[in-house]
Amino acid sequence: MDSGKARATPSFSAVRTKRAFEAVTDQIRTQLANGLLRQGDRLPAERELAEQFGLSRNTVREGLRALEVAGLVELKKGATGGAFIRRGQAEVVVSSFSDLYRLGAIRAEHLTEGRLIVGTAVTRLACQRATLEDIDLLQENVDDSAGSDAQTALSVNLDFHRLLARATSNPVLIVLTDALIGVQRELLKIYEPASQIDVIASRRRLLTHLRSRDEVAAVSEMEQHLRLLQSHYLEEDFRYRRRVAAEAKAAGEAASDEA
Repeated sequence: MDSGKARATPSFSAVRTKRAFEAVTDQIRTQLANGLLRQGDRLPAERELAEQFGLSRNTVREGLRALEVAGLVELKKGATGGAFIRRGQAEVVVSSFSDLYRLGAIRAEHLTEGRLIVGTAVTRLACQRATLEDIDLLQENVDDSAGSDAQTALSVNLDFHRLLARATSNPVLIVLTDALIGVQRELLKIYEPASQIDVIASRRRLLTHLRSRDEVAAVSEMEQHLRLLQSHYLEEDFRYRRRVAAEAKAAGEAASDEA
């Protein structure tokens, strides 16, 4: 729990609504926004919460589980258990982006455009803020990729962008990059990756620019690399959708013949 100056004790008011559990989640979110609850804090016991909200324990439990799914609360069992405010994590955002991709709400053109915008912004800021340790980690990533088999190199190459985002020290850009890379991993389950040789060459040029703090050259290198990736994956997407359409047409014709 935060050891700073004393805070007011969070308290909750009785709920009168048809969807009572949503009011539970709303009030807890409000307490977080107001600073009355912080990362690592333990919420009152379920029985006490039920009394404060004026609700059944089942309804309070439903609200806590909704917050657990949202990634805000961690429910622990045992004598030292309870409901705890989770420390900031990006997993929920990453999984949400991946789910949107699986549902078809995010397509290849959306992903590549998003990566271009975020990737160039990350590169600009990393060029300004990256420490020598950050650059060493990026160099180690490139060396690992160059010495790996194709499948391993693919995963290592994606991690490069996550390391670059961490060099910005900006949690928003870190979360966005993690989410976009999460979708990219899904996309690569059906599309052929870009040339490993081209990726490594671009990484090495980028590292040179990062070390010299040449922001313009670094951003230009990243933009050129991501535009090439954009072109590659849009072509892959076109071929994939054409193949799927042809297979669906063939299946329809076969079913028609059988009928």
